[in-house]
Amino acid sequence: MPRTIVAVTAGLSQPSSTRLLTDRIADAVTAAVTARGEAVDVEVIELRELAVDLAQSMITGGMPTGRVAEARDRVSAADGLIVVTPVFTASYNGLLKMFFDLLDVDSINGMPTIIAATAGTPRHSLVLDHALRPLLSYLRAVVVPTGVFAATDDFGADGGSDLSARIVRAAGELAALVVAETGAVEGFAPTAARPRQSGNTLGEVTDFAELLRGHAG
Repeated sequence: MPRTIVAVTAGLSQPSSTRLLTDRIADAVTAAVTARGEAVDVEVIELRELAVDLAQSMITGGMPTGRVAEARDRVSAADGLIVVTPVFTASYNGLLKMFFDLLDVDSINGMPTIIAATAGTPRHSLVLDHALRPLLSYLRAVVVPTGVFAATDDFGADGGSDLSARIVRAAGELAALVVAETGAVEGFAPTAARPRQSGNTLGEVTDFAELLRGHAG
């Protein structure tokens, strides 16, 4: 069965340098996973296309629209994750924050993840470790050591080779985690990560009569 990688990309324009970076990372991850003898499918979630649904879900107490619920299912079922955002005011943009605010806290437990960002200047590169990495760590994702940051100059001829090297290194780190097998004997391995759940499935519902039992008023 092929591995599934989901790329969540938060670019606003079309065409978008953020989407361009997303596609380059996805291609590198595909090459790195197939080089290890595994098949892989990469699915892209364009948050730009979910902007209205994300806002509607937020103002209805976190109740997801059908499109947001589908996106949550795709993310929680993936074997690996790529997260790419443009930098707005020294952080990720609002679309990305809304999407991750709507994920269940257990949706990406232990999931290998690449973080990446685009901006007009290299001065914003710290956004990877000061904003994106803490967000993904809170959700207990396993963020690979190499983050990918691309300033406008990196897409030109002068910076292209450096950016390509970072993409290949991050893709290799993600691929190693995605195809890794512990080979450990059950019961002797460290405790496994908590099971993932998208948040779209309701838990056990207590009968209303049961809730009222014991109330005399």
